[in-house]
Amino acid sequence: MAMPGTGCFVAIHDLLLGREADYENWHTHEHMVERLAIPGFLRGLRYRSLTDAPRLCTIYQVESLATLTSAAYLERLNNPTPWTTQSVPLAAGMQKTFCTVVSSHGHGVGGYLGVAQLAPNLGEDKRLSGWLSGDILPKLSSQAGLCGAHHLIGDRAASQTKAKERELRDEPATVADWIVLIEGYDRPSVQNALSTLGGPKGFAANGGNERHVCSLYNLDFALEEREAKAIWEKPEKHS
Repeated sequence: MAMPGTGCFVAIHDLLLGREADYENWHTHEHMVERLAIPGFLRGLRYRSLTDAPRLCTIYQVESLATLTSAAYLERLNNPTPWTTQSVPLAAGMQKTFCTVVSSHGHGVGGYLGVAQLAPNLGEDKRLSGWLSGDILPKLSSQAGLCGAHHLIGDRAASQTKAKERELRDEPATVADWIVLIEGYDRPSVQNALSTLGGPKGFAANGGNERHVCSLYNLDFALEEREAKAIWEKPEKHS
């Protein structure tokens, strides 16, 4: 769907073998609720890989990039709950990118998500961004089987802000340069859109580096701001 704000947080990672259920239980019943209760967080979405890509892709749609460096967010990062302290180390190969939403097209939330990680060639930022935001993504978002297409640019400095919760991981998270998200209700249509973007007339023909990565996910869990705040404000949820 068209994103409700101008900021977006995309995390892509695997999980320790045998601990997948533990992580997803925490992520569903505490972590995403906690995040969506922070001012400026609007929607949380977790997706599960349908290919050999990292198992999970989690997206938080936020009011702006500044939400992800705000005092309220940093307060939570620097005061992890006991369950968070136990669960964060279960994630492996973390890529965590704080993004500015350059353009967002479509409506609704698709059950399938195509994720393309890419970067422009030197001096080709404007050409690639113009092709994505002014041409191909608006067209894709209105095609049969699809419902949304989004162009995000990562902010490396914001993504690497130091905090206690991030120190719980064995290795620092990597950061993506640009991310393109394609949403749809039909799996083959999302796969075809990724093939179009990654094909000979796609990224590489419009200023993008040839070393892009495309992955396919389906929706696992979603939560809205209003519901999360109602849950988090219950006394028994506070740690």
